Amino acid sequence: MKFTDGYWQVRKGVTLLRPAEAYDVVAAEDRLTIYAPARAVGHRGDTLGNPLLTIELWSPAPEVIGVRLTHFAGGRDRGPHFALSAAPGSAAAAVDEAAATLTSGRLAARVPRQGGWQLDFLADGQPLTSSPARGLGCAEVAGEGSYTFGQLTLDVGEYAYGLGERFTSFVKNGQVVDLWNADAGTASEQAYKNIPFYLTNRGYGVFVNNPGPVSSEIGSETVARAQFSLPGQSLEFFVIYGPTPKEVIEKYTALTGRPALPPAWSFGLWLSTSFNHLV
Repeated sequence: MKFTDGYWQVRKGVTLLRPAEAYDVVAAEDRLTIYAPARAVGHRGDTLGNPLLTIELWSPAPEVIGVRLTHFAGGRDRGPHFALSAAPGSAAAAVDEAAATLTSGRLAARVPRQGGWQLDFLADGQPLTSSPARGLGCAEVAGEGSYTFGQLTLDVGEYAYGLGERFTSFVKNGQVVDLWNADAGTASEQAYKNIPFYLTNRGYGVFVNNPGPVSSEIGSETVARAQFSLPGQSLEFFVIYGPTPKEVIEKYTALTGRPALPPAWSFGLWLSTSFNHLV
């Protein structure tokens, strides 16, 4: 879903709340909780009427880092949920005057404590992707309700693939992909098997942990960013480091679950009644 009108302006009827800075950081042994106001706080008066966003960082598995953005918490849990496998103790948190960092194997998430908002992901100490200023937030859309969104940068020559069964171009850059299963045939942008997961040729994948409708803007709202948004007051996604596509898929399926091996007879000849015709 697009919330902006071009690069500078916000769509009519849309109110955006985005983290302005990492105002306070609480570190546990294996996770970080960051409190980020929507406007920078220079003195106590700036805390009045200043919405607060909560960003949590943790790791359910080695070289997998989760990000959870919450505006209002405590709503009714309507489900359903993906069942995820987690390995406690997969990360280490560290906080100093310069930054708050969560490290899981060769993957790290770093939030500067000075200046504006920035969430950087590093692999082997090198930049991988980031959620820059204006890259996370909540949107109130007139007549439609609340949404949360996240953006991750796309580098020059970086290509995104995935998002489940698709009948459009294999490279998803420039596409708007609304993830919601639909029986619309095999010649449209709608699909039968949508999956909120993509990977890129930079060596990482992104899994949005929500089985409901997820809208993806892969370089289509902002050409150098991939955006994912969904209804509600909370968004959760995981950055998965490979660096090879095989390793990304292995870690993704270890997190979300793998199917049992089908019986031998299912690998034999099969016929389909699917067909295409011209209208």
